Amino acid sequence: MEELETTARAFRQWDHQYGGGLRRKAVLGQLAEVSGALDDHQAPAVADRLYRVMAQLAGTAATMAWDSGLHRRAQDYYRLALRAAHAGGDVVFGANVLAGMARQMLYRDRADDALQLIHLAQEGARDVIGPRVRAMLHTREAWAYAAQGRTAGFQRATAKAAEDLATAGADDEPYWIAYFDEAELAGVTGGRLLDLARTDPRRHAVEAADRIRTALTNRGPEAGRSHALDRIGLAECAFLAGDTAPRVRCARRAIVSATCCRAEEPGA
Repeated sequence: MEELETTARAFRQWDHQYGGGLRRKAVLGQLAEVSGALDDHQAPAVADRLYRVMAQLAGTAATMAWDSGLHRRAQDYYRLALRAAHAGGDVVFGANVLAGMARQMLYRDRADDALQLIHLAQEGARDVIGPRVRAMLHTREAWAYAAQGRTAGFQRATAKAAEDLATAGADDEPYWIAYFDEAELAGVTGGRLLDLARTDPRRHAVEAADRIRTALTNRGPEAGRSHALDRIGLAECAFLAGDTAPRVRCARRAIVSATCCRAEEPGA
């Protein structure tokens, strides 16, 4: 079990650093192994741990499929992750899965559905989630409000995220939420301000760029995928602000950063 849990953790780190790519097939292979182990008779404590590993592997597979443009497969893996988290009694990771499903809805312009999923996650795990997970959920809530054009709601949810993150400790929550730090908060906030800047660039573009620069400055080298997304966002901020030279420079840096994130072709 310790080896399986370590493997699930390594796969999740791969996704954080590189995105989807060919590693998705390795995750699916390990997921099949765990499923096979669950088909055998297991002691209840072992079965619970296996279900938790299955939930984490399925969640990683969902993110990788989503990165590769395979949205239907991503939905299937998210549903599997949610069922496995429930079977293993991992309410906190179940909330994280719902947050992933909400992110997918947001990228598909379904902000109302995303907000419902986030509220479901917040209500269902209210008594057990720590401040770092709670902060992450607030940023997804803020994202939904931004997509709906509800600026006040976006600002309120973002402020709550910052308050919760300020109280988070170093080792008091699951490993899979450790990525959510001040740099990540700055990056996701900058991304949502960029969403708002697409309709009101004068009001939001400069602040969006400032937040994204803060994220880039403070992210570690392990966040390769996030570095690429930040630079793409910064290039768009420059475009919206009408700054030609920074726009070209940021776009070139975005291309360089993106070379570390190789995604599969749809249908591969």
